[in-house]
Amino acid sequence: MPFLPINFEEMQRLGWDRPDFVYVTGDAYVDHPSFGVSIISRVLENAGFRVAILSQPDYRSAEPFCEFGRPRLGFLVTSGNIDSMVAHYTAAKKPRSEDYYSPGGKAGKRPDRAVIVYCNRIREAYGDIPIIIGGLEASLRRFAHYDYWDNKIRRSILVDSRADILSYGMGEKSIVRVAELLNKGVPVKKINDVRGTVYLAKEGEKPHFEAVGGYNYNDIKNDKRLYAEAFAVQYNENDYIKGRAVTEIYDNRILIQNPPAPPLEQDELDRVYALPFMRTYHPSYEKDGGVPAIEEVRFSITHNRGCFGGCNFCAITFHQGRSVRSRSIQSVVEEAKIITGLDGFKGYIHDIGGPTANFRHPSCERQKTEGMCRRKCLVPTPCKNLNADHTEYIELLKAVENLPNVKKVFIRSGIRYDYMLCDKNDDFFKKLVRDHVSGQLKVAPEHCCSEVLKAMGKPDIKVYDAFKKRYFELTRSFGKEQYLVPYLMSSHPGSTLNDAIELALYLKRNNIRPEQVQDFYPTPGTVSTVMYYTKIDPLTGKNVYVADDYKEKQMQRALLQWSRPENASLIREALTRAGRTDLIGFSSECLVRPGSKTVSSGNNQNVSQKETAKKQDKNGKFHNMRRSKKKNDR
Repeated sequence: MPFLPINFEEMQRLGWDRPDFVYVTGDAYVDHPSFGVSIISRVLENAGFRVAILSQPDYRSAEPFCEFGRPRLGFLVTSGNIDSMVAHYTAAKKPRSEDYYSPGGKAGKRPDRAVIVYCNRIREAYGDIPIIIGGLEASLRRFAHYDYWDNKIRRSILVDSRADILSYGMGEKSIVRVAELLNKGVPVKKINDVRGTVYLAKEGEKPHFEAVGGYNYNDIKNDKRLYAEAFAVQYNENDYIKGRAVTEIYDNRILIQNPPAPPLEQDELDRVYALPFMRTYHPSYEKDGGVPAIEEVRFSITHNRGCFGGCNFCAITFHQGRSVRSRSIQSVVEEAKIITGLDGFKGYIHDIGGPTANFRHPSCERQKTEGMCRRKCLVPTPCKNLNADHTEYIELLKAVENLPNVKKVFIRSGIRYDYMLCDKNDDFFKKLVRDHVSGQLKVAPEHCCSEVLKAMGKPDIKVYDAFKKRYFELTRSFGKEQYLVPYLMSSHPGSTLNDAIELALYLKRNNIRPEQVQDFYPTPGTVSTVMYYTKIDPLTGKNVYVADDYKEKQMQRALLQWSRPENASLIREALTRAGRTDLIGFSSECLVRPGSKTVSSGNNQNVSQKETAKKQDKNGKFHNMRRSKKKNDR
């Protein structure tokens, strides 16, 4: 099958007089199953609908939105694979210089708040034509939400965009159902009983499903505790088995979120990933150097969806949900066969993963029929009902490894090491270390202090230490030289300056010198973002410390990169503010020398980064390895 048409001429060559849907996206058009636009458009095509792609239109006027004429059924709108504000700005709110989802990596091809801007242009061009919004930006902003860039509570994106329907979550089932109803002539304003969708109703109109919530936007935008309560309701109802509809009031209108759509089961997922994706960017981008985002996924495979890990700073829970589903081994093998025939394939499958690579099945048997319970599966300690079994994942990896032309299969998605340690059989641990690490394994302890880890929804640091010990035992037993790269986060809600100091001491004791750390980034749809804005944990109602002072954020970040000479002044200032001047001095226990730009780093003070990496001690203590540029799921 060819690419879907991206302009009028390509549509004519297909013999269409007009499309059923025009799909507007803030990304370049990449027809690969790692891109939401590609999956939804191919699913609709498979259901018999004609879809044209309007990629990164010039948003300064309505004219570019008329490229294909008036579509028969309506417009679909997304900002692309990530939120447009995250795509444009760093955690420090500074403009990014590159956009990996644009041709040539060039920034500025989409507007801020792309979904709202695109919808307003469509309304300008076609009036009351049906508009359905979806993708990550729409899904995570479906209710009133704290917006880090405006530093206020914004209305639901459905209200601000003036769209008709919002499809949240993964969307395949809901969008096909909406398309079928539109095709039957049902007015878009009457489509209000589809699971996985949000719509606006008149005041007094009753939802089709049992509903909770009813918080008024005018109240929650001014009351932080009320906002935290509202978010907790939304979070707890995001379950396809026991979740109820959730409502929110906007003056004389009521926003109604129908319960989540059921996840695609294995046979359904297999059919989606068997659709005829071109697996690359549209050839029109070749002159610009292609689309950088394809490089991370070109030779990678997604085998699962959903995540029961429950990290508070991650939006997966609010978007994909906690119910894990996976593709069949045969489906993954068939995709691997396709990959081995692609231009540029050199024998290496870069990843067989997903939101969490080593999840293959629901967290427990009860979850399959009763839904997810409010207790998290892995923290603060693993649930007694947890089904920790990697047998099928091992079988999957072996099946792909045995294909002709496959030299090696790597695992680069996030690994839940606490889940690995719950498996009484360590066959997967051994296989991971022996066969699937490309020199360094990236894992995410994030911090070392118990209270901070609780606020993050992460396991205690003792779990990471146990994993690290076993990892290097196995590494040595296989005669390999491999490293661990720990992801670390500064200034997460719950982290005080003293906590950052304790983390710096932990890093120093373990000779960990991170070249990159992640500043906490408050993005819509996460528990941690609610904590940041309200200073309340929405799931417990307890108060949380938040480092919202810019200088303290700088200090916490500097402490995590304790060995950098350029951080010495900030570290001294932080230690003085915290009353820890005992850590300023010349002894090996100190973090920084007094009145000097040189940071104490023990016996290796003047050793270069490359030499330090080579001198990693026999206990597997750290190295200087960079955090990859892989797309960030946080």
